[in-house]
Amino acid sequence: MINTSCSHIAARRRRFPILGWVMAAMSVARQRHKLKALDPHLLDDIGLSRDAAAAEAARPIWDVPPHWLK
Repeated sequence: MINTSCSHIAARRRRFPILGWVMAAMSVARQRHKLKALDPHLLDDIGLSRDAAAAEAARPIWDVPPHWLK
């Protein structure tokens, strides 16, 4: 999943660690919710099945790639 707001969240995390974590968690939750709501033809465009999108959306908000947390 592409995270377009990663850099500004990382900057806030350095200044306000808890606020940054909350913002990052909200961003991840929002992205996963949008992924789950995509139409099948859009999922095909990005190479995901409906099941894969649902599995990604079901992951907990703290389960993200390590480079998102830097």
